[in-house]
Amino acid sequence: MNEMAPLKAELSISDPAELGFDPARLARIDAHLKARYLDTGRLPHTALLIGRGDEIAHLSLQGDARAGEALRGDAIFRIASMSKPITSIAFMQLVEEGKLALADPVTKVIPEWKDLGVFVAGGGNVPFVSRPAATPMRMIDLLRHTAGLTYSFQERTPIDAAYRKLKLEAFSGPDLEEMIRILAGVPLQFDPGTSWNYSVATDILGAIIQRVDDKPLDEAIADRVTRPLGMADTHFQVPADKLHRLPDCYAFHPSEVKKLYDPGEGSAWGRKPNQLSGGGGLASTLADYHRFCRMLINDGELDGTRIISRKTLELMTANHLPGGGDLTQHSTALFSEAENAGVGFGLGFATTLDAAATMIPGSKSDFYWGGMFSTAFFVDPVENIIMIFMTQLMPSSTYPVRREIKTMLYSALAD
Repeated sequence: MNEMAPLKAELSISDPAELGFDPARLARIDAHLKARYLDTGRLPHTALLIGRGDEIAHLSLQGDARAGEALRGDAIFRIASMSKPITSIAFMQLVEEGKLALADPVTKVIPEWKDLGVFVAGGGNVPFVSRPAATPMRMIDLLRHTAGLTYSFQERTPIDAAYRKLKLEAFSGPDLEEMIRILAGVPLQFDPGTSWNYSVATDILGAIIQRVDDKPLDEAIADRVTRPLGMADTHFQVPADKLHRLPDCYAFHPSEVKKLYDPGEGSAWGRKPNQLSGGGGLASTLADYHRFCRMLINDGELDGTRIISRKTLELMTANHLPGGGDLTQHSTALFSEAENAGVGFGLGFATTLDAAATMIPGSKSDFYWGGMFSTAFFVDPVENIIMIFMTQLMPSSTYPVRREIKTMLYSALAD
């Protein structure tokens, strides 16, 4: 196991000009975040890391972690769906080991789903009517969100409503084994492989990892990803001696701007969750997630430790949507952590197919994701750039801050 380097070394900043950035233009990002989001009370704090290769070109920490406490570089953030790429990497290690294949039916590991059908009618107080699926759900469908599963917050269909009623995604909801049992009785939204819908699919990947590795998901993720990478502050349950580093978390409120959702002191993330959510349960730091992104930009290896092969990572960051289309053609989701135009989806990451269609500067094949508390990251292998943004406000669709940061970041690129 690689030892975690001291925090100061982890967050040491290089000369941005030597890394090809205009320092004055990078400073504009901080000024923008302060004027538009912090001074107005829209966001409680912002943490921004911009790197090139293994080095950090820009680091900004603004606002209060808790009332009267300035945000520190070792803050532990609830990263929500930024857990998905970590879980997906762990799953793909099983594929590399020959224990699973992307083409395997999900029923190979979850036989309880052998009779799972596709929604026809019903819901609410009326029993569901379903039909047999035209295509089997495969492992690849879970990775790329084409499995026919959903999230309760979509609020579009009777299936979404059933998820809400069953409280499948609650922090104190069913554990992964119980979740599998419950979902065996809820029809799929559509035939697997035919559409894209943001969903609990990555949580099901976590359940599969548990079964194949024969250990709880938190142990499997630690053994496979976070411990080998030295991500010592990445947890499903934040240890008691680290809880003082957890910022307050807020939810948007139409009249009060933001309202406390989960206080740092007494946070739910300090308790052992019933559900180890590979799709959204992790908390992490800038330094830890930077190590994860450095592994990605270094073709699956960091500091001599190989996490995933270069070719497997190429496969993961390629577009796997049916027919090679973008999300405008395939998404049925009301909400996800990505805009749709010019964006494809791989095995745990969104990927840019056409920067012009996204209307945001970037590179074809950059890949990324975000979390419900407005956290985000992207990796641009063409320009060798890493960006990680942390704050704590839900939902992530409240403000266009991610788009603004990416635009301003590329405007600062001088070489």
